[in-house]
Amino acid sequence: MLSLKLFYTKDGMTEVTPSLAEAEADVQSLVEGAMEAMLGVRFLASEYSTGPVHGGRIDSLGLDQNGAPVIIEYKRATDPGVMSQGLFYMVWLMDHRTEFQALVRERLGTTAASQILWSAPRLILIAGDFTRYDLHAVREHRRSIDLVRYRLYGEHHIGLETVASAQGRVPQRRQLRSDDGSVPVRRTSEAMADLAMAVDQALLGLGGDVAKIERQTYDAYRRLHNFACVTRRQDKVLAYLKAAPTTADLVPGFTRDVTGLGHHGTGDLEVQLRSNQDLDRAMDLFRLSYDTAA
Repeated sequence: MLSLKLFYTKDGMTEVTPSLAEAEADVQSLVEGAMEAMLGVRFLASEYSTGPVHGGRIDSLGLDQNGAPVIIEYKRATDPGVMSQGLFYMVWLMDHRTEFQALVRERLGTTAASQILWSAPRLILIAGDFTRYDLHAVREHRRSIDLVRYRLYGEHHIGLETVASAQGRVPQRRQLRSDDGSVPVRRTSEAMADLAMAVDQALLGLGGDVAKIERQTYDAYRRLHNFACVTRRQDKVLAYLKAAPTTADLVPGFTRDVTGLGHHGTGDLEVQLRSNQDLDRAMDLFRLSYDTAA
């Protein structure tokens, strides 16, 4: 059960009692209406038919911040079959890549369709609760799976808690290729290569639920959302964080507000790292960004 307690503080102190939705469709409607804000996933389709052979309907289909396909299934309360159902649809997805790509092209455009990250498909299961067998199975599975528990608080609040995650096994690329000033690992200076490795270890070390997703132009570090995207230059390592720029004291040459500015990956707070001292200075910002991405 959720341990979070929520209190309404106007005119005294009143506890807001958590509750489950009256119907599964109510949870689905809430999430689909704000999927990008809640899950970091762009909405593609609802109740998507898998055809007469598979005979099912996927609750929600989406594309995450790194271009990975996402299947989302909802349950009002606890359902011991939710894991099997989600994995059944995952098999369907991987067997129908052309169909999914056409859907992405129709909804999000040709560029998004050409950059789908098929090496890291995701399954997000949202339910009132999960069985202990689900919690064990998700950690043993080779797919990227998030178990997310929800609660409603009053009429206007919903809480989401990631209770278990498996990050899958994403193949490592042989060479980092990029543009716009970023360079392959083998061309970076030895000092920058060492610094990039230290940044990688620092971000992965923030928690056991961190997934690293490698794209051509950046590495993303994700919980439910991306919390950091890292790219390398000849003279520095750039980290783009989910933490809001207003939460940091912006220091010229170290931190910068890049809201609305184009860059690789996601995040509005840019951190420029040129030394291990800069990494030490950045750790509080890394932790803050990690905390916001649950």
